[in-house]
Amino acid sequence: QVQLVESGGGLVQPGGSLRLSCAASGRTFSSGAMGWFRQAPGKEREFVAGIAWSSGRTAYADSVKGRFTISRDNAKKMVFLQMTSLKPEDTAVYYCAARGFYTEWVPSHWSDYNYWGQGTQVTVSS
Repeated sequence: QVQLVESGGGLVQPGGSLRLSCAASGRTFSSGAMGWFRQAPGKEREFVAGIAWSSGRTAYADSVKGRFTISRDNAKKMVFLQMTSLKPEDTAVYYCAARGFYTEWVPSHWSDYNYWGQGTQVTVSS
C-alpha cells in the first residue's frame, strides 16, 4: 500500500509563508509523478504543482508560479510545497498526490493520479 500523509497547514496572514510536507510510505514511484492539489468549498479540485520523477520536470499552476516551490527529499521520502506571498484566494484544503504510471511530463488533472493524502487545511486571512 502507498500512503501519503500531509502536514504543515494552518492559519497565516496574507503575504506570509507556509511549508507543506508530504511523507510517503510503501512503494515509491520513481517513474511516475507527485504533485499538490487544492480544493476550496464549492470549487473544483485544482492542480497546484508537481514533479515528474523520470524527467525531473516541475510544473506549476499559473496562479502560484513564482510564489510556490515544490521540492523533494529523496532520502526522507518526502515532498514539500513552500508557499510564499500567500493570498486569501490560496485558502483551500491541500492534497498530496502520487501517480504510479510512467510519465515524462507532470500530469495536471486529478484523475491522472492514483494515490492521495488526507489533505491539510491552509487558511490565508487577516
